[in-house]
Amino acid sequence: MGSENMFRGESQHSIDAKGRMILPARFREALGGSFIVTRGLDKCLFVYSLEEWNKYEAKVQNLPVTDPDARKFIRFFFGGACEAEIDGQGRALLPPNLREYAGLQKEIVTIGVVNRIEIWQKENWDEYNSNDNFIDTEVAKRMAELGI
Repeated sequence: MGSENMFRGESQHSIDAKGRMILPARFREALGGSFIVTRGLDKCLFVYSLEEWNKYEAKVQNLPVTDPDARKFIRFFFGGACEAEIDGQGRALLPPNLREYAGLQKEIVTIGVVNRIEIWQKENWDEYNSNDNFIDTEVAKRMAELGI
């Protein structure tokens, strides 16, 4: 993946009463006109470009349907997934079921995380950051074991 398709940085935004949010221009350019949004881990939403989502789907197809954890994983990410579009004003409509899952109300935060964007309710993001979710030596060692 080229660096033009990588996401990084954090931005704070508002979501309107209809469930529309403005995506940062740097994210819109990398996403293109439409993208996939789904339930993410830690009570946030994951957003993927169509290109990234297609790569992800190809990998998931190789998971064994006989494995209960694989079935649970597939249902979680793919059962809630939908395609969304960016309108002429740079806004995207987030479906009610996904907004409810992530607790999205007025103030939200978008975070670029390499190949995806995460959308958080601001209070949830603040709480996540205040609960010792920082990189310590043990986490750094584990990432080194994984080749990072």
